[in-house]
Amino acid sequence: EKVHELDTIVFDKTGTLTTGHPTVTDIVGDNPKWLLQIAATVESGASHPLAKAILQKAQQENISLLTATDFQTEAGLGISAVVDGKPALVGNLEWLKSHEIIVNAENIPTLNGKTTVYIAVDGILAGVIGVSDVLRDDAKATVQLLQSMGLRVMLLTGDRSSVAETIGQQLNINSKDILAEVAPSGKAEAIASLQSNAGKVAMVGDGINDAPALAQATVGIGMQAGTDVAVEAADIVLMQDKLMDVVQSIKLSRTTFNKIRQNLFWAFAYNIVGIPVAAGVLLPTFGIILNPAAAGAFMAFSSVSVVTNSLLLRRTFR
Repeated sequence: EKVHELDTIVFDKTGTLTTGHPTVTDIVGDNPKWLLQIAATVESGASHPLAKAILQKAQQENISLLTATDFQTEAGLGISAVVDGKPALVGNLEWLKSHEIIVNAENIPTLNGKTTVYIAVDGILAGVIGVSDVLRDDAKATVQLLQSMGLRVMLLTGDRSSVAETIGQQLNINSKDILAEVAPSGKAEAIASLQSNAGKVAMVGDGINDAPALAQATVGIGMQAGTDVAVEAADIVLMQDKLMDVVQSIKLSRTTFNKIRQNLFWAFAYNIVGIPVAAGVLLPTFGIILNPAAAGAFMAFSSVSVVTNSLLLRRTFR
């Protein structure tokens, strides 16, 4: 009932529209090998896709991890640790600034269309790592079909605006429908804001950061391969981990609701026609009256027609 009323579908980016298997493409700093070593050491205990990408790159380069202690994680923002006696932070730029890291704007490289991970050591920005993720094969087709169904499709991400805009262009999502650089704590607020303006909003996500937004949304749609927290918060879980199933679930809901209305029509129609006939309204003029056996047969046929109409759903959705 909620799904067929939806007017807006909001997608998370990493792991939802993208494969969730990013790779390191750029390492920018005075000592790239050392920079990767620091980042991999700090990210060694994390399970986020970006952390996995950095650790995988370190393994490919045969880089060993350093000694680290005092790990601190701020979901969706970054991780800090003490590496070889020096404080090290790995995360987004605003988070580093909030920790009073010295950042010279002229020294920040631009990695267009890529997620940028910033590394600071001993209070100074040491360099950046560029990470790129690819779209799911069915992402563009899914967005196009949803738009053709009259739904507003939006992108909600904590990533930089330039990265979100690049993804949006690839998927033909209007720039005004892209919400970028949204902190994990702000995703649920963003959904609530859309609900106050747009009405019925669905959220599609897979990560821990998406759980509050999934719970806030009119309908939360989780990916089966996502985190347990996201799956628990979702109203619908896509078991095959295919984005196209978002389209199928909405189509099924709309078709089911239409079937309910059709069945109610037939049920009322039979009673509106049958009860007066059984009461003898046609007897004076046409000499027609339904005996109890005929009335029972017609009532049974009414039930059969409703069930048969419902079973027709199987021809479309298998």
